[in-house]
Amino acid sequence: MSHVQIIVTAGGERLAVLPEAEYQRLVEVAEDAADAAVLRERSRKIAAGEDAEGLPIELLKRILDGESPVRVYRDHRGLTAAQLGEKAGLSRAYITQIETGKKEGSVSSLKAIAVALQVGIDDLVP
Repeated sequence: MSHVQIIVTAGGERLAVLPEAEYQRLVEVAEDAADAAVLRERSRKIAAGEDAEGLPIELLKRILDGESPVRVYRDHRGLTAAQLGEKAGLSRAYITQIETGKKEGSVSSLKAIAVALQVGIDDLVP
């Protein structure tokens, strides 16, 4: 690890100051660990039979890269936003807003989307 400077505040709190490059490296390590945790959980679900179909690795990578899980699963099912909206009882525009991050989607709408996509609601939350 690079040189780290410790600063003690007036309240006695100890703060570590480190070079930005080292900070960025630590952020990347933490993000890699989070990605690995997602992959472990997915593997656990598959092994437990909770996710019989699984998700092809290229689609899982899209989710890990920040793409909307709703969009990824919709693509995986071969549906347009309008078709998914119809199956879920929602408008195409609302589906698109969820996929683009303009709206988070209510619990009830995400549940309807999950049912339409035949996935668990937790699969749709990044």
